[in-house]
Amino acid sequence: MAISPKVVSELREKTGAGMMDCKRALDEASGDMEEAVKILRKKGIATAAKKSTRAASDGLVGSFIANGGKAGSLIEINCETDFVAKTDDFQALLAELSKLVAERAPADAEALMALPTQGGQSAKELIVAKVAKLGENIQFRRFERFEGDLVASYIHAGGKIGVLLEAAYAAPEASSSPAVPELVKDLCMQVAASAPRFVSRQHVSADVLQSEREIYRAQVIASGKPEAIVDKIVDGKMNKFYEENCLLEQPFIRDTAQKVQDTIKARAGKGVEVKRFSRYVLGEGLK
Repeated sequence: MAISPKVVSELREKTGAGMMDCKRALDEASGDMEEAVKILRKKGIATAAKKSTRAASDGLVGSFIANGGKAGSLIEINCETDFVAKTDDFQALLAELSKLVAERAPADAEALMALPTQGGQSAKELIVAKVAKLGENIQFRRFERFEGDLVASYIHAGGKIGVLLEAAYAAPEASSSPAVPELVKDLCMQVAASAPRFVSRQHVSADVLQSEREIYRAQVIASGKPEAIVDKIVDGKMNKFYEENCLLEQPFIRDTAQKVQDTIKARAGKGVEVKRFSRYVLGEGLK
């Protein structure tokens, strides 16, 4: 029988489940509203929808390295409490979705949710099942995926901070050097600890540069410095900005007497180039 959009909307209002889930439940129930509600409840979808209004600001950041170190993922999944985040079920969900992102390269979160997991469920269905089992709102928040010569990750503080970094072999011999993977892992730890915003000063956008220079200029002028030396002082402040915000110019965490770019040169010569990185902090930006 044909199911009208009005009936689908009514079921959605009653259960909070998604439109397509409601349509499938009504089809299965031959249009019987109460039976469709039971079907959704049995699948955990109605339960999940009710819990979806509760704040999910805890959780974990995770990663997975695939294709022999040439691809990797960084993801964040949120739940309501640290207790649930520490359960085997939640951590298995994190591992499953991290692996899916790394190996299947979904275009976005919607595409990821449609991918089949090892158990045959879609990623979305797996999350709904975990919600029903664990009794908390669980939200897949975001992911990043890199692919290149060498991709590495680092998870800090039990899943509170995560880093994904891509490097390129600038010289053929670097691909067989045992020192390079360890160096790249150290660079991931550097990003986790020092939170750079850019790889190098060449990666800083013109808008950011203009904004920073304007701020520094206003500060220097307000301090009463002579106009003749304002630009020189601003240049000095910009150098400090690069040192704090550009990975290659930061002091290396294992030897602060060296900059990161000097450490790379010392350990890999000109054979390794950092292409990009991403750093997640659990819950950042959430209210």
